[in-house]
Amino acid sequence: MRHGVLRVLTCWAIAVCGAWASAARADEVPEYRLKAAFVFNFMRFTQWPEATGKTLNLCVYGEDPFGAEIDGLRGKTIGGRTVAVHRVALGQSLAHCQATFVSAGAIARWSLLAKSLQGQPLLSVADSPGALGQGVMVNMRLADRKVTFEASQRAARGAGLNLSSKLLSLATTVQQ
Repeated sequence: MRHGVLRVLTCWAIAVCGAWASAARADEVPEYRLKAAFVFNFMRFTQWPEATGKTLNLCVYGEDPFGAEIDGLRGKTIGGRTVAVHRVALGQSLAHCQATFVSAGAIARWSLLAKSLQGQPLLSVADSPGALGQGVMVNMRLADRKVTFEASQRAARGAGLNLSSKLLSLATTVQQ
């Protein structure tokens, strides 16, 4: 059951990025196009506070591994809110962001930054080993050409967010 749901999520992620073709398989999609689609779905399955504005600012913090792949999310809507994409250099403020992808080069500094952002409704996503231990809420891994992820509901709740049970049911590990 779980593998079937994960396969549906992967196919859905491919479709979100416009990469769906009759013969498309997840292993034929560029890694960061697929991860961009997963980021979109992580945002989609996050419950945002009522006070969140009409724009969900997705920020890539540090070096951008996505390139143009993440730009495909610009203008998509989630719960009546429009997604905007920004690149934020290390040391710059994330105060205007509702979601951020923390690059591998920024992950070592994330725990300090996360403490300063505590209580701000900011969904943090990464693809670095040990990222949950640094305070990231969702951490992706690529194994055998499949994207899997682990999640921290505890970190999300600390930021005033709630990760849906559907999302958590697909995670390989969940920190409550």
